[in-house]
Amino acid sequence: MQDRILYTACPLCGSAAMIEFLRADCSGHPIYQSVISPVMTWNKCGGCGHVFTNGYFTDEAASIIFSKTASGQAVIGGDIEKPRHISARMIDKVLPFVDDGIWLDVGVGNGSLLFTAKEYGFTPIGLDLREDNVRALKQLGVESHCIDIIELKLDRPCNVISMADVLEHMPFPRKGLAAANRLMADGGVLFISMPNSESMVWMAMDMNKQNPYWGELEHYHNFSKTRLYALLDEFGFEPVRYGVSERYRSCMEIIARKVRTSPLA
Repeated sequence: MQDRILYTACPLCGSAAMIEFLRADCSGHPIYQSVISPVMTWNKCGGCGHVFTNGYFTDEAASIIFSKTASGQAVIGGDIEKPRHISARMIDKVLPFVDDGIWLDVGVGNGSLLFTAKEYGFTPIGLDLREDNVRALKQLGVESHCIDIIELKLDRPCNVISMADVLEHMPFPRKGLAAANRLMADGGVLFISMPNSESMVWMAMDMNKQNPYWGELEHYHNFSKTRLYALLDEFGFEPVRYGVSERYRSCMEIIARKVRTSPLA
């Protein structure tokens, strides 16, 4: 079966100057299914240097792959005691810039970040494509929506939008950042995290041929800090704090303030 729709240009800058950068085996990934190609092909853009897969999954392929996540996916309220402390440290990084208002979490996981944000005094709103997660949040009295952020409309602007390890899963990250800019109040902040391909940890994993991200079936992008900062600026966000994430290996956390409305939003 044709499992990916091939990119005809770089999904960040639109350049057609793409070269094959690397191939990796993804057959050991927990949600791999044999009907999908075991080889992931990564391209590098000759225009902006961004590294991304040669294509994104078709709807049919995605439904097959993600049907395997049901037993292992994050469950709302599951094992939230330990993540609460990590979530608190994430929120502490936001507080110097915004300390109240609406906190929209894109991709809620087990709900720990939203629950902890509420504990700090924020008004939580959850956004997730898994219906079970949205239903569970609503039962707990948390406003939530089962919709892509690109399509989301709210009747009041958000003060904080968190996209923790989300952007690299989006076939077209520009659309996600445009939506975040549209939904955010002036001066609001974006909390964003993902692996950093410029970190020494990443380079060491590459050198030792032990970098798990090349075979990460759910990712379409490997961002560098430099490329991410340029993209955030393009969409009206000014990075104001860089940090190291506790969530995943070689992962970065960035706080970026909305300084202007993006004409692309």
